[in-house]
Amino acid sequence: MTPTPVLVAHGTRNPRGVEMIAALADAVSTQIGSTRVAFVDVLGPSPAEVLRDTPGSAVVVPAFLASGYHVHTDVPREITESAHTSVTVTGALGPDPVLAEVMLDRLRDTGWRTGDSIVLAAAGSSDPRALAEHVRAAAMLADVAKVPVRIGYVATAVPTVSEAVSALRGEGHARIFVASYLLARGLFHNRLADAGADGVGEPLGVHPAIVDLVVARYFEGVRSLESGSFSTATEEWSPARRH
Repeated sequence: MTPTPVLVAHGTRNPRGVEMIAALADAVSTQIGSTRVAFVDVLGPSPAEVLRDTPGSAVVVPAFLASGYHVHTDVPREITESAHTSVTVTGALGPDPVLAEVMLDRLRDTGWRTGDSIVLAAAGSSDPRALAEHVRAAAMLADVAKVPVRIGYVATAVPTVSEAVSALRGEGHARIFVASYLLARGLFHNRLADAGADGVGEPLGVHPAIVDLVVARYFEGVRSLESGSFSTATEEWSPARRH
């Protein structure tokens, strides 16, 4: 039996965010078969609930842009609680050069031109591993945009997006655009409109390249199951117990 793909997202009370995750799962399903969705916060079903109802092997793909608390702690805990006996966890979606290309597409759609300044807007985290990955994501965007990229955070970390934009204004940058390093619309993305930038890119969303990235992560997980290595996205989560 082909392993069941399980797309795990954060969860949001914003209906558009929930619809986007559902649309992403539907798009992925056209390539690899029925893809189930679970959420680690705000709403359900939880990964544990989905896995308990999943026969055969499963590949969990964390739909997160950095490996912070949810990837390192929540997802492994949910798998343990599910008592599923054949599941592997892939790496998170980000950082990845694919995401940089999609962010640049979104920026161009909002009027960004080569040479305009960019602030990468990330959700933020108290986990230093996630913050380090945000730095990598900014470097990847800078590489494809051919301009330096500052980082601003919507919550938890500093500087805020508004502070990053203000700093660039103070340095004399004429046109400043915010790249939304967020997967879907929700409260965090809505806050970016007040950052004082000349334009804000749309969230990454259901871009064909994002769909292909999820599919690629899934097949990485399938290979792990087939090889018996059960590679996972976290150091804390030991695959030795064949979960």
